[in-house]
Amino acid sequence: MADSFSIHRAATIIRLLVLAAVLAVAPPVTAGGPADNISFSDLKELYKHKNIPEPLSTKVSHLMTVPFVSNEAAGEVAFNRSPLLGDFIRVVHWNIERGLEFNAIAAIFDRNVEIADYLDKKEFPEDSEKRRKFLEQAELLRNADVIVLNEVDWGLKRSDYRNVAEDLARKLKMNYAFGVQFIELSPIQFEEEFTAVDPQQKEILELIKVDPERYKGLHGLAILSRFPLENVRLVPFKTQPYDWYSSEKNGFDLVEMGKRQVSKAVFLEKALKEIRRGGRTTLYADISDPRFPSGKVTIAATHLENRTKPKNRVKQLKELLEEIKGLEHPVIVAGDMNTSTQDLTPTSLRRELVKRFGNASYWLKKGASYLLGFGLVEDTVMSGLSFGRKHSDPTVKDIPFVSPNPERKFFSTLEDFRFLDGGKFDFRGEPARSWKNRGSTLSNSNERNGKGFVTTYSVHRPLLFIGKLKLDWIFVRPKTIEDAETGRRFESFPPYFGRTLDEVNDLVEDGISDHRPISVDLPLIDPKLEDARDL
Repeated sequence: MADSFSIHRAATIIRLLVLAAVLAVAPPVTAGGPADNISFSDLKELYKHKNIPEPLSTKVSHLMTVPFVSNEAAGEVAFNRSPLLGDFIRVVHWNIERGLEFNAIAAIFDRNVEIADYLDKKEFPEDSEKRRKFLEQAELLRNADVIVLNEVDWGLKRSDYRNVAEDLARKLKMNYAFGVQFIELSPIQFEEEFTAVDPQQKEILELIKVDPERYKGLHGLAILSRFPLENVRLVPFKTQPYDWYSSEKNGFDLVEMGKRQVSKAVFLEKALKEIRRGGRTTLYADISDPRFPSGKVTIAATHLENRTKPKNRVKQLKELLEEIKGLEHPVIVAGDMNTSTQDLTPTSLRRELVKRFGNASYWLKKGASYLLGFGLVEDTVMSGLSFGRKHSDPTVKDIPFVSPNPERKFFSTLEDFRFLDGGKFDFRGEPARSWKNRGSTLSNSNERNGKGFVTTYSVHRPLLFIGKLKLDWIFVRPKTIEDAETGRRFESFPPYFGRTLDEVNDLVEDGISDHRPISVDLPLIDPKLEDARDL
């Protein structure tokens, strides 16, 4: 194979020389939106008034369209390598649930941490299968070249006011890009609307109260990469089917209240609101390396709307596809697609309270009893869900009336999509390219189970399959390349061994996140050259 790709190797040498020259003069950091220019008084204005004046509206618009980028970790990357795949890159996606368990996340990814020292010996007994799986999955995550993160906080009390993306990137010595989806305003609501009316509420309000000097309220998407990040851009969807400001601030109607199993207590009803400015978006970045056969790869990190019907997620998907259709190199789309087949993801009261305000031990032990008067409501799940065949496989056929699947259109749209050069996303499911040889639709890039996919989302205490869903996905567009010297065709970056990593999430008692990380391996040159085909 070495003789077959002599021209490719010569081109690689040229690209390496160019890269060295670029790195010698390129500035390592590019600043993004004006986060420091949004003051606490600005946040109060954003909470109070739907229509905001200039220059505040300009600040907000800039935040929602200009990403924060750091290429401090510039330098040549040593590829992952295996006897089967040769040189490959590993892409990981994880909805980290705000970064509430930042220290656990960092420990799992950080190669300099002895992760075995963090394991509870009762939960992970020596020589147990669970311990073995945990350590194997942690090692896999530590070899990630690109990490796509959903639900990433910056300057929120619940996540210790961290800049989660920056702090994690620095620990891992990776470059990063962060894009704002929402400005979180729920804590401002309590600052503006509530005064203590009894000792119990006073204690709760003290826990909710934020530090005006540290509170930024930014929440969004991040891409971490061992490769330089180029052409980074943040593109909000035009389709925003749920108004996170007006709808949440104005309160829920009776149907919505019933869905969420919310107490009639006014205080709790307000606590469960998630008042935000902004909307769903996609963060794009190119990773480049002269050793890539195509020179670069585009990463699209996204998070589609959950509080809407599946047809509106299809509209958001079409916008994303329109944005990337002209690309002629490999593309990786990763994110929480919220493919629940419903318009509201199952959740729990505990998670909702912790997500908004942190202080997990308080809410778990006594906070909810102050609010409800009868203790913590455990893991309520939407009633009447008929998703037995769909909860783990939202790709299944739509059978009207008998077994409808409104999410099917999302996957058929993606499968039928063609880039302008004729390329397409890899929907193959070949046993030899799939984890545990479970070959079926999309199994090369997303792990299948005995029936359907391994689910990526779970409430704290699911009831059988109720409360478990396949929401998170990695979709890959490989590139078919023809060697100019030999005429042989090969695939670059085809997906292999898509996995869902369950065990690592159990490092802390209640789980690091309500989502599990997923991964895929992408060889620079497909070792199965005889299987190369147009994509």
